[in-house]
Amino acid sequence: MRRLVANQFPQWTDLPVAAVPRPGTDNAMYRLGDEFAVRLPRQASGAAQVERDAHWLPLLAPRLPLPIPEPLATGRPALGFPFPWTVGRWLPGDTVEAFTERRDALDLAAFVSALRAVDPAGAPAGYRGGSLARNDASVRDAIAQLDGELDPDAATAAWEKALAAAPWDGPPTWSHGDLHAGNVLAAGGRVSAVIDFGCAGVGDPACDVMPAWTLLTAEHRDTFRDAVGADDAMWERARGWVLCMGLVALPYYRDRNPAFAAIARRMLGEALPRD
Repeated sequence: MRRLVANQFPQWTDLPVAAVPRPGTDNAMYRLGDEFAVRLPRQASGAAQVERDAHWLPLLAPRLPLPIPEPLATGRPALGFPFPWTVGRWLPGDTVEAFTERRDALDLAAFVSALRAVDPAGAPAGYRGGSLARNDASVRDAIAQLDGELDPDAATAAWEKALAAAPWDGPPTWSHGDLHAGNVLAAGGRVSAVIDFGCAGVGDPACDVMPAWTLLTAEHRDTFRDAVGADDAMWERARGWVLCMGLVALPYYRDRNPAFAAIARRMLGEALPRD
């Protein structure tokens, strides 16, 4: 990273560098001085996000009530690094396991509602904006892999209930698509920023109801649900996306990325029925 910055943005060569220990799955993050963040894709899927972010994030940012990443410069592949990469504004805050105050539920709901209200014209399809059913085989395979770590019958029943929910019949809306504990920051005791728009796009808004289980405690789940206006079908589809993410991620990241595996365990603990 130091060599890439010196090669392409010499004005920042002398700034101190620190790795950011967040459980990113597609990108490595570094802090550059006090003001900047550098994002280096780990693989081609992360590289595809660079151009999308440069186009869409400046359009979304002024319409949202929470700060989001602000790309400032795009680096090119060089010095053996094969992907484009970005320098953006550093967003203060850190990740937390869960937000525990009612105001957090309302802040998250305000963000989701504002994003939904952005004109979807020309926007890309969201990664989780389509049908849950396309993930059926991978979810069932993950449940089988996790036999002994969770109740496979309860997980299967919860998944099938989500699949049976009525589909979205409204117009496509913007969603972040990946609102979990690795992508929402806290500062000063409350929600401070939302990062990583790699899954963002338009489609069924149910995927952005996931924070009810991925970021909030049960005490304020209904507050969030009411604020985003989720009916019973949307609620079940949203739970289905939580199950899909958690069930597929846990066996895959258990050894590859233990921090993200811990996030997956927590979301499954919240979304699966309890005895």
